[in-house]
Amino acid sequence: MAKQSFEESLEKLEQITREMENGDLSLESSLKKFDEGIRLADFCTKKLDEAQKKIDILINRDGALNAEPFDEYSSGS
Repeated sequence: MAKQSFEESLEKLEQITREMENGDLSLESSLKKFDEGIRLADFCTKKLDEAQKKIDILINRDGALNAEPFDEYSSGS
């Protein structure tokens, strides 16, 4: 996938979904679109995981703000 942004990938994935839901594709075309969709979904998931790791939550403890990794809160809920 050549330097594609998350937004472009998500838009392409939505387009593929619409095309497949329309039902006008041949079996071969459907399989190609499905394969491309899986690659795009994987790419988007990786980008979201990277973004999640960059997010910190500020917590007020004893009058001081402390940064905590986001994943501690997302996995505990």
